[in-house]
Amino acid sequence: MYQQYSDPLQEPRGVSVRTLSNILRAILIPGCLGFILLCVVVSFFVVITTPDGYNPIEGLAIRIYLVRNRDILNSPIGTDPTLKRFEIREGESANDIGVNLVTAGLLRNGSLFARYARFQGLDDDLRPGVFFLSQTMTYDKILEVLTDPTPTTVRFLVRENMRMEEIAAQIDDTPLLSFTGAEFLAVVGPSATLSNDFRMRYGIPSNATLEGFLYPATYELTAGDTAISFRDEMLTAFDTYVTQDLRDEATRQGKTMFQIVTLASIVEREAVLASERPTIASVYLNRLSVGQKLDADPTVQYQLANNRQDGVWWPLITADDYQSAVGPYNTYLNIGLPRGPIVSPSLSSIRAAIYPATTTYFYFRASCNGDGSHQFSTTFEEHAAKGCP
Repeated sequence: MYQQYSDPLQEPRGVSVRTLSNILRAILIPGCLGFILLCVVVSFFVVITTPDGYNPIEGLAIRIYLVRNRDILNSPIGTDPTLKRFEIREGESANDIGVNLVTAGLLRNGSLFARYARFQGLDDDLRPGVFFLSQTMTYDKILEVLTDPTPTTVRFLVRENMRMEEIAAQIDDTPLLSFTGAEFLAVVGPSATLSNDFRMRYGIPSNATLEGFLYPATYELTAGDTAISFRDEMLTAFDTYVTQDLRDEATRQGKTMFQIVTLASIVEREAVLASERPTIASVYLNRLSVGQKLDADPTVQYQLANNRQDGVWWPLITADDYQSAVGPYNTYLNIGLPRGPIVSPSLSSIRAAIYPATTTYFYFRASCNGDGSHQFSTTFEEHAAKGCP
């Protein structure tokens, strides 16, 4: 007879339900625990290697994307080290900036830049401003520059012997600057608005330019500098180096600093050797003391260039130019100092004009050996006799 089971939970022969449950439990529980552990490990890895704001999957995806584009990230787009102005405007996103970098020829992939910036947690540090970048910079270097709060500077050298127009031309040859040569000339010219304190301190006539007072030095200009701020920085440098002692000595001699700087600018153009500057200054002061014309060639060049306005600021002069270059700067035609300075003189030339050598010389000419030195004479006859063979 067959036994019948009245209880549905009573187990039949063969593999029991309890045994099967134990088997499944032994298989599934470790598997689930392993999967959960794997997710925790992956999530932890993503969290510690990506900035805040990513979920694990997004962080892992962007990390894979950056690894796949590693070669582009580490390779600059070109070999030209010339710096270019690059501006971030108000409201631009990392994507906008990436597109603009590609347009400017500084990067290959704008989207890659935006993702890299976000991956580094620096996309919110991309703020409006003007920066200087080059083709030789990689993505990380460009991101470093664009997120550096320190203002980027341009080194700008104003040499002795330069007249205002030469400085203006150099400004135009420096495209990183935010102002033009014409804007600079407008704020240093005769109609420029200037603190009366500065004009009074140096005896600068109200209708005079600032020629001669634009102190020659190396300046670190920022992207935000204007023509006015640059001019004021140059005048501040002049104030710094031309000390009160020098100004007091000029006053004691009955001279204005405007007169001193005018003479110093001529000395600057004439002197090759620094040691000769006080002697050259003495020649011109000796001429002034007896009412003799200065007969300074650089003043003829300055006047000739003013008359021509052809951009050649120190033209070669001929014998005819001494008389034909009509104007207030030509000291072959006019007695006394020219209307004003003709270049930015060095401090040593200013000191030479204040503390000249004591000599009886009225004439000088270049030596025949070509070393930049001069021969000095008291009389014109001596001067003429010293000509080169």
